[in-house]
Amino acid sequence: MSGFNVVVCMKQVPDTTEVKIDPETKTLVREGVPSIINPFDTYAIEEGIRIRERHGGKVTILSMGPPQVKDSLKEAVAMGADDAVLISDRAFAGSDTLATSYTLAKAIEKLGSIDLIICGKQAIDGDTAQVGPGVAEHLDIPHLTYVRKLSELRAGYLRIERMVEGGYEVIETSLPCLITVVKEINEPRLPSMKGLMRARRQEIPVWTSQDLDVDPQRIGLTGSPTEVVRVFTPETRATGEILQGELEQQVAALVQRLLTAGVL
Repeated sequence: MSGFNVVVCMKQVPDTTEVKIDPETKTLVREGVPSIINPFDTYAIEEGIRIRERHGGKVTILSMGPPQVKDSLKEAVAMGADDAVLISDRAFAGSDTLATSYTLAKAIEKLGSIDLIICGKQAIDGDTAQVGPGVAEHLDIPHLTYVRKLSELRAGYLRIERMVEGGYEVIETSLPCLITVVKEINEPRLPSMKGLMRARRQEIPVWTSQDLDVDPQRIGLTGSPTEVVRVFTPETRATGEILQGELEQQVAALVQRLLTAGVL
């Protein structure tokens, strides 16, 4: 075969730890907040580019969000991706992980024959790690998470190393499949001058709900069964105590408190 057709799912996230929630919709407030490519997705983009450099083929970046996401898609093109597509429509607003993965899967179906889908292990704003596996389930293809290395890739076959606590697993699977990657897999490159020039000229197509074969009941808030009932900051409990005296006295005091609390 002449290379692999790779799709990388990318998300644009707020470049801040001060995330605000809309009290009415219970969704993230993105207006006026600087945005960046989700850091874990940069490793997915890099791995897709490396696959094309080794084996040939094509790398397409796919992202769902508001029009401003085009800036991040152009950054991915500047890194070396071949094409990029933005999925954007008011009908998609408020999507939870189920609705998002369904919409992304429909967009991937529209792209045509795909060999490999790569996602970052999770997004830093939601931290659910659900979208990647959700896309695979909607497409009915295998998925492998927390991938730290692609050991072998050939027509219809992939072998990877998957991180687990205290080590890693070696797993084989058939293609097409979806993987989510961790930062140990590579070191993302910076955009080149040539890449920046190409990205500046690149036209980013925008697909709306009318362009995808989607069920209106499965997208946006309507298709999102997840309900945010309440958002709050946990109270800080200032109940710490510094034990005084020599080390032996501190140890004796600690043991006594643990005995009193029934821990020992």
